[in-house]
Amino acid sequence: MRSSLARLVLLLITAAALLPAAPPKGHLLIIGGGEKLPYIMKRFTDLAGGPGSKIVVFPMASSYEENAGTEDVKRMKEQGVENSFYMNITRAQADDPEMVQKLDGVTGVFFSGGDQVKLAEAMLGTKMLDRVRAIHAAGGVVGGTSAGASVMSRTMVTGNELIMKDSTQIFFTITKGNVETKEGFGFVTKAIIDQHFVVRKRHNRLISMVLERPHLLGVGIDEETCIIVDPKERFEVLGDGLVLVYDASRATGITTDRLGSQAAQDIRLHVLKSGDRYDMAAKKPIR
Repeated sequence: MRSSLARLVLLLITAAALLPAAPPKGHLLIIGGGEKLPYIMKRFTDLAGGPGSKIVVFPMASSYEENAGTEDVKRMKEQGVENSFYMNITRAQADDPEMVQKLDGVTGVFFSGGDQVKLAEAMLGTKMLDRVRAIHAAGGVVGGTSAGASVMSRTMVTGNELIMKDSTQIFFTITKGNVETKEGFGFVTKAIIDQHFVVRKRHNRLISMVLERPHLLGVGIDEETCIIVDPKERFEVLGDGLVLVYDASRATGITTDRLGSQAAQDIRLHVLKSGDRYDMAAKKPIR
């Protein structure tokens, strides 16, 4: 009898492990850099639960972590969330249970701008990031700006070129293997996020990435603009700029010439303004 029960329990555990993970209940608010407009920050704090919520800022991407943390906490408090604080932590601290415990009761997490590689190196694969994922899964909001936007996607652009290493990092070419990517936090799995997009003319590098990975969308978010991603992977645009979506999933003739330049036909481009909505799972605008 006991052996039969043990086999049944093992079978149930195995079956549960094979089930797909439940989608998160929370939202993402991803800003393309520039000024953090008050009405965008209000949407973030509203998604966290309003004035009575608890919000943490992680400023490690910045070269001036303390200043960035102080400034972003100020933005939260301007929206009435007095229980806002920042944590400038090392990778070792990100695995410290006492540090992780500081996130008890947090319903909003915000990643400051700077260098997304620094942020990933500090938190990827740590207990702290696991707790952030749990907050998002339970219904909290996770947001970020600039570097804090790029780190949201599983495939993260670093900003470095691997072949055509021009000093300005503007990416003058659409060249296979030129755009360096690393693993990001993976809150967005169906797209690569880029930021400061229209202002800094980053079309070339995002086109390069989606031609190499046509199963992924390229989502370029301009400054003073954000996307708000719901649990069904649909997003709404909010802000003063635009969001561009590149879809190469149905592209034909993706080829590379002798110099490494990439070519393709039938790439879809959507240019979205504030109030427009897009479904990343279905790869189409919501009309």
